[in-house]
Amino acid sequence: MARIAIVYHSGYGHTAKAAEHVRKGAAAIPGANVTLYKAEDLAAPDKGPWDELARADAIIFGAPTYMGSASGGMKVFMDAASKAWFTRAWANKIAAGFTVSGSLSGDKTVTLQQFATFAAQQGMIWVSNDQPSGYNATTTDFATAHNRAGHFLGLGVQALTDLPADQTPDRYELETAERFGKRVSEATLRWARTPAQAELA
Repeated sequence: MARIAIVYHSGYGHTAKAAEHVRKGAAAIPGANVTLYKAEDLAAPDKGPWDELARADAIIFGAPTYMGSASGGMKVFMDAASKAWFTRAWANKIAAGFTVSGSLSGDKTVTLQQFATFAAQQGMIWVSNDQPSGYNATTTDFATAHNRAGHFLGLGVQALTDLPADQTPDRYELETAERFGKRVSEATLRWARTPAQAELA
């Protein structure tokens, strides 16, 4: 069994919706036990389920992109994780990230870079998004495309800003999120195998 934690911050519910679909995809892989955690419950290093994160085999970070970086609520969690950095509590765990913004690009790559750098400082192993862009030729359909904006460092999701979270992100963005969750689970299960399991593979 691989333990996967998803730590996310959501301002208006759109990132929470994306997080749930990342969880759904990750949990669809046999052997993966996936738990969602709100970043605001981990705002202080001495409060919240930090021990559970220490026991996880993978941590997926998620937040909206506000003004070109991760939201403030997520940054508070990241700063509080300095204690984990001092103790190397997350070293050699799998890491991945996702972010949501109103526009297709929205500088989401900056937030994904922020998460990847954070994971690297923690000594974690980063997993990218392997889904090819579903909208890169005149023969493709934007409305049904997966990974429309071609985010590869992690998962980038578009949520239309004038719609509530029960209407956006759309089906294909959420399917992209589920596929991303599956990839992280598969990578975690492969990485977290015991030596005995590896010999049998």
